[in-house]
Amino acid sequence: MSSQKILILDFGAQYSQLIARRIRDLRVFCEILPCQTAAEKIRNRGYQGIVLSGGPDSVYEDNALTCDPEIFNLGIPVLGICYGAQLMAHLLGGTVKASAVKEYGNTQVEILNGKLFEGVSSPATCWMSHTVYIDTPPQGFAVSARSEACPVAAMEDEKRKLYAVQFHPEVQHTDQGTQMLQNFLYPICGCNGDWEMSSFAADTIENIRREVGTQRVLCALSGGVDSSVSAVMVHKAVGKQLTCIFVDHGLLRKDEGDQVEQVFREQFDINLIRVNAQDRFLAKLAGVVDPEKKRKIIGEEFIRVFEEEAAKIGQVEYLCQGTIYPDVVESGIGNAAVIKSHHNVGGLPEDVALKLVEPLRDLFKDEVRKVGLELGIPEYLVWRQPFPGPGLGIRVMGDITKEKLDVLREADAIFREEIRDAGLDREINQYFAILTNAQSVGVMGDQRTYDYAVALRGVTTTDFMTADWARIPYEVLGKVSNRIVNEVKNVNRIVYDITSKPPATIEWE
Repeated sequence: MSSQKILILDFGAQYSQLIARRIRDLRVFCEILPCQTAAEKIRNRGYQGIVLSGGPDSVYEDNALTCDPEIFNLGIPVLGICYGAQLMAHLLGGTVKASAVKEYGNTQVEILNGKLFEGVSSPATCWMSHTVYIDTPPQGFAVSARSEACPVAAMEDEKRKLYAVQFHPEVQHTDQGTQMLQNFLYPICGCNGDWEMSSFAADTIENIRREVGTQRVLCALSGGVDSSVSAVMVHKAVGKQLTCIFVDHGLLRKDEGDQVEQVFREQFDINLIRVNAQDRFLAKLAGVVDPEKKRKIIGEEFIRVFEEEAAKIGQVEYLCQGTIYPDVVESGIGNAAVIKSHHNVGGLPEDVALKLVEPLRDLFKDEVRKVGLELGIPEYLVWRQPFPGPGLGIRVMGDITKEKLDVLREADAIFREEIRDAGLDREINQYFAILTNAQSVGVMGDQRTYDYAVALRGVTTTDFMTADWARIPYEVLGKVSNRIVNEVKNVNRIVYDITSKPPATIEWE
C-alpha cells in the first residue's frame, strides 16, 4: 500500500465517506478520523493533506463540533468543505453569518482565481447545502469564488496551504468537483496517485472465512442487489454453512417473492428458506402511520423471524445483512444526524442475539454493483431496481392495509415496465411509485370518483447520497399515467416528484 495518504476529519457529515470514496477514485489512500483528533496524533503520521468534512452543526452553537486549531499550523495542506470551511474561517478570525437566502442544490459559482480552481471553467455548477456562510475571510485569505447569495463561496491562503469551499466538490452534481479535488491532491498536496482499491471481493471473502470459521450464518435475503451480493460473498466464503432467510412480509413488489426464490435456488444453489409472514407483519403494522415507527416495527419483526428460524436450524452465530454506507449515515451512526432509521441499522432492536456480518457496509451502490459483476452475479440481477428493506411499507403513506399494498404493487409494476420499455432503465438510477394518503375528486365515465393519488419518483445518482430528479420524457410519463388510471382500481390522479436530494430523501418515508 502507498505510504501517501489523506486524512478526513469527520464532523458528522452525511458525505464524509463519499469524500473518501472520491479520493480513492483519484488513486490516493485516505483515512477517516473523528474531528476531535488532537493535532499531535496527526503530526508525523505521513498525511499529505487534511480534509475537514461538512456537518449538521452551526459554528456558533454551544455544543458545535470543532477541531484542534493547531492542525492549521502543522504545515500540512487543509481543505475545508461546507461546515469545515465555516469552521476554518471561524477559528482563524473570520466571520460567519446566517444566510438571508438559503442555498440548496445546483448553484452557479463564479470562479475568481486560486490553485484549487486551475483548469476549472467559470461559472461552475456546484452543489450547495447550507444555511450559514462565510461573510469575512480571515486575515491572509483571498476570496477565490463567489455565488449570488454567498460572497465567499471559496477562499484560500496559499502561503499556509489552507483552502475552503462552501459547496460540496465531492458530490456528483458539482460538475467540475473531481478537477477541484484532483488539484488539491496533486499540485497542492503533492500526491502521486499510486494507490488503487483492488481485490475487494477476494479480501472480504477471506476475512469472512477467517472470522466465521466453522460457525453457521443466516443471511437476510431480500433479492435486491445489496443483499444478493452479500449473500453470494458469504456463500463463497463458507458454502453450505450459510442459510438465506427470505422473509415474504407481504410488502414486496409484484411477483417478487417467486422470482427471488427461483433465482437463488436454481442459479446459486444456496440454502434458502422462504418464510411466509404477511399476516404477522400486517398485524403489527395495523393502524401505524408514523414512518419511523413503521421502520422500527419492520426491523424488529425481521430480527425476530431470523431468531426463530435460527432456533430451528440450531447453533447459528452470525447474521449477514446487505447494509451499505448510505444506510449507515442516514441512520445517524457516530456523529452523523439521523435522517431516517434503516431497518438494518438504526431500526435494529438492542437485544439482537446474533453477531452481524456486513461485507458491504463501507460501499456505495455503484461499488456494490461492480463487486456483484466481479462475483459472476448475472447482470440483470446486479442492475435490479434498488428496494428498501422495509419494502412497500414505506411507500404506502399513512396506515398500511393489504388493499393499499395491492394497489401500489400494480401501479409500481406499470411504471417500471414502461421505464424499461422506453430504454430508460439504465439512465434513471431509481424509479418507483408511492401510494399517497391523499384522495381527490375525479371523473370517470361521467361518474364522480374520490380515489387515491399515486406519486412517481425517479432520480439520477451514482452514490445515492445526493440525487437529482430524473427528466423523464413527457410522453413516457403520460403513458404511465394513462395506464395506471385505467388499469389500477382506486387511483384517479398521478403526480411526479421533481425534488432533489437534498433537501428531500429518495424515499418519501
